[in-house]
Amino acid sequence: MMDRLLISAAHRSSGKTTVSLGLCAAFTARGLAVQPFKKGPDYIDPMWLGRASARACHNLDPYLMTPEQIGAQFARQAAGADISIVEGNLGLYDGLSLDGSNSNAALAQLLDLPVVLVIDARGMTRGIAPLILGYQAFDRNIRIGGVILNRLGGSRHEAKLRAVIEHYTDVPVLGAIAEDSDLAVAERHLGLMPSNEHADAARQISLIGERIAAQVNLAQVRALAASAPKLNLSPIHVAPAASLAQPVRIALAQDRAFGFYYPDDLQALRDAGAVLLPFDTLSDPALPDAIDGLFIGGGFPELFMRELQANAALRTQIAESIAAGLPTYAECGGLMYLARSLRWRGERCEMVGAVAGDATLHQKPVGRGYVHLAATEDMPWAGLRGQSVRAHEFHYSSLDGLPADTRYAWRITRGHGIDGQHDGVVQNNLLATYAHLRSVAGTDWARHFVDFVRARRPQSSHVAPRERLAA
Repeated sequence: MMDRLLISAAHRSSGKTTVSLGLCAAFTARGLAVQPFKKGPDYIDPMWLGRASARACHNLDPYLMTPEQIGAQFARQAAGADISIVEGNLGLYDGLSLDGSNSNAALAQLLDLPVVLVIDARGMTRGIAPLILGYQAFDRNIRIGGVILNRLGGSRHEAKLRAVIEHYTDVPVLGAIAEDSDLAVAERHLGLMPSNEHADAARQISLIGERIAAQVNLAQVRALAASAPKLNLSPIHVAPAASLAQPVRIALAQDRAFGFYYPDDLQALRDAGAVLLPFDTLSDPALPDAIDGLFIGGGFPELFMRELQANAALRTQIAESIAAGLPTYAECGGLMYLARSLRWRGERCEMVGAVAGDATLHQKPVGRGYVHLAATEDMPWAGLRGQSVRAHEFHYSSLDGLPADTRYAWRITRGHGIDGQHDGVVQNNLLATYAHLRSVAGTDWARHFVDFVRARRPQSSHVAPRERLAA
């Protein structure tokens, strides 16, 4: 069984995240195994979708992944699910390429996904018909199996739209959702609040699931997903790493400040022989015992800068461990945390100080979108030297005050990185970068990092940093 569909929209901010979240929650509450996916680079929506489904949400990115990788990833994660729900990004036909090769529509065609089009119907009546007809006519290979009308002004508005759609089109209306402030997930300066920070995420998800179930015909949605044709896909086969007999212990910052990790990347680390040991940068006084490496991913450290500063014992230990040669990788928020200081809204807090620069948050994005990276001779991970890879970045901060002789792992050929030309500060055995790498993007960065950690293990003597500091 591989029942599946794509939730897309005419344009961004139409409500497809709310609809996707509500459908995941509603079907899960009814006992179905729901596998969520998110198209494109994103951390926050997948956190909500995964929580609503009680299954990790996985990203499918036509710009960073080959069609074979997308198909294998989809097959691997959808196996055993009753229904797979893919949430699109932007509009159905939007994307970077003029030919639409990385659009939501391209993903729908690749995986033979019936499409549910979410339409923000505010201010619309008869004009909704040419909109739907145009989306059908633009690419006949895409099957728009139904529409969900969102942000309706009342029952009269809904009746008019249903009559127009029934008269002019052959597309069924699967649901009609009234304007409802309770359906909004909390937002703030950089978008939706991640579910790991939301004080009452479970209640919010349950509420959205109930409201969507009351206004969307779940039986019709399920039938549409079941109408998807059979797919002949082979799941990813991961051969056991030859080095699994010598696993490495990698501390993983995982808390309210740092939660941006792709599930497949964490699995790739495990497949390469890593034992991941989560710790909390806000409350833990020390790193986990007997670690060989450290990974600090993205997040919003600016929201917790006072708490991060207050945990001086952990900051000191991390700084001394990196200076002593602990193999470390940090992305975006992790880079900011490892800087000397962090400035935001007129306030300055001390950070770890392992990176000889200062992070400052700005009102507008500094780096946003896909990046192309070419490894320099200073790339510490041997397997990536001489390689060019694709990744993505999304940061409002800049890193200033770096020494003139700073070494960088990456040369930027598309994007911004640290200074528009470079990314990836290299110090000792540390690589700290604004770019977010994907193990499925052809970089296999997880294996290269684990290999690097394993190769450096004799230097760090596999002794717990807290024990060395206490000695």
